[in-house]
Amino acid sequence: MNIESIQFDEKGLVPAIVQDARSKAVLTLAYMNEESLRQTLDKRETVFYSRSRQELWHKGETSGNTQKVTDIHYDCDQDALLVQVIPQGPACHKGDYSCFSDSLLEGGQEPKDHRYAILDELQEVLSERKATLPEGSYTSTLFQEGVDRIAKKIGEEAGEVIIAAKNDDPEEMALESADLLFHLLLLLTDRQVPLDDVLAVLEKRHS
Repeated sequence: MNIESIQFDEKGLVPAIVQDARSKAVLTLAYMNEESLRQTLDKRETVFYSRSRQELWHKGETSGNTQKVTDIHYDCDQDALLVQVIPQGPACHKGDYSCFSDSLLEGGQEPKDHRYAILDELQEVLSERKATLPEGSYTSTLFQEGVDRIAKKIGEEAGEVIIAAKNDDPEEMALESADLLFHLLLLLTDRQVPLDDVLAVLEKRHS
């Protein structure tokens, strides 16, 4: 569909519901005009139209809390957008993960951040370590020793997980599994295989 097919209102705006592409939590409701929508598509980051300031604003341009756009859907009437993003920091100006943090229901739960965000953070750190190889870093040493050493560590950690399982020790199994996942991420980084590629295989198999 062309942008021209979107039904902007009499003020030239269309509501844009922003959703975390991973956790599926709704982050905010903003508005776009035709130009901000075009810029969003071009930058692959959210650009909105501020009704109060009457100007475009690139989300996170000053705060650093940008939103990487993974997809944009439109509704059946073509007059509302669902913008799926990977947020880099909180969506709300108050510092909350989502603008929809308060509930009218007693005991309502606050939207939770992506529970597996630590894997993304680790992959970013490992990529930085591989690029810079800081002195004294454990990961730098493994990267320098190469794929054979990293693969050997994965074998060792897998063995530790098996032992913990055989010993029926849940706490030790969690600790050893964390070590195994860490070294697997390190190997993926060394071989330049994004974790998203692994997850895509799992999703394809599941479907």
